[in-house]
Amino acid sequence: MPEAWSAKRERQYDHVRKSQLDQGSSEAEAEEIAARTVNKTRAQEGESEEASETSTEDKSPSERGGERSGSGPQGRTKDQLYRDAQREGVEGRSQMDKDQLEEEVARREDR
Repeated sequence: MPEAWSAKRERQYDHVRKSQLDQGSSEAEAEEIAARTVNKTRAQEGESEEASETSTEDKSPSERGGERSGSGPQGRTKDQLYRDAQREGVEGRSQMDKDQLEEEVARREDR
């Protein structure tokens, strides 16, 4: 973690990282998401020396609450679907393509 982060931002980073790990993200992915979340919050709070317009004028990560996650025109990513299938205990998931994973996860979620 960068030295410029306050104790509050370090706690926020740890919380987001642990949450991502609980959701099945890899350690590297969890660390990246946590760092991006903290840095965006710091930019919006005026705690950083430099900030992009996207960081300062967009919704904060807590307001957005993942609303854009997997909501694009293609829906959830194959990795997201794979993790969902893993949680649902879908057998043969490693051999499935995105469409098959999507179908199987939807079928199980409808139960």
